Amino acid sequence: MYSLAEENYIKTIFHLQQTNKGVVSTNAIAESMDTKASSVTDMVQKLSEKKVLSYIKYKGAQLTEEGKKIATRIVRKHRLWEVFLVDKLEFHWDEVHEIAEQLEHIHSNELIKRLDKFLGSPAFDPHGDPIPDEHGNFVKTEKKLLSQLHKSQFGVCVGVKESSTEYLQYLDKKKISIGTKINVLGKEFFDGSMVIEVGTNQFFVSKKIADNLYVQTV
Repeated sequence: MYSLAEENYIKTIFHLQQTNKGVVSTNAIAESMDTKASSVTDMVQKLSEKKVLSYIKYKGAQLTEEGKKIATRIVRKHRLWEVFLVDKLEFHWDEVHEIAEQLEHIHSNELIKRLDKFLGSPAFDPHGDPIPDEHGNFVKTEKKLLSQLHKSQFGVCVGVKESSTEYLQYLDKKKISIGTKINVLGKEFFDGSMVIEVGTNQFFVSKKIADNLYVQTV
């Protein structure tokens, strides 16, 4: 059993390791959690003593196999709760992250097993992120960022890299959600902005928008 704070650190380091393979610096953890580097050092040393991660002074931390198991369980709970909130309680996809952040700390394996069964064992959450199974395995899919597409290519939205409320609300305004087909009509070499077509609407999107939207090409 780990505290809420410990679980948040474990999950944060897990997510950072997905993009920064290997050791994650304490500064990166501090920035992600909006806290002081000194606080991060204290926590990672504590978790190192519990064998959840290995800590190298002046370099950073890396989850052990046990730490990875704990992290995937937390991620599994978070994403299952997001599915439940959207599919069963009719929350919108921009409303569920913070609620799921609270629910992910419930320590009942039986509850999560029943929740998974009740939901039909979904493979993805409302934001397109894969839900690990009870053994910690993720479904792997081929996807790329919208910004990687070229003129005259099209893709289907399968996820978001950025899941802030503001970003998801922006996508709503543009009628973009999971399953939306996006055609690239033009791309500016200078700044990476794009002209895209969604349904019958055509509009510009910035590189920042395109850098945070995952698509599958056909």
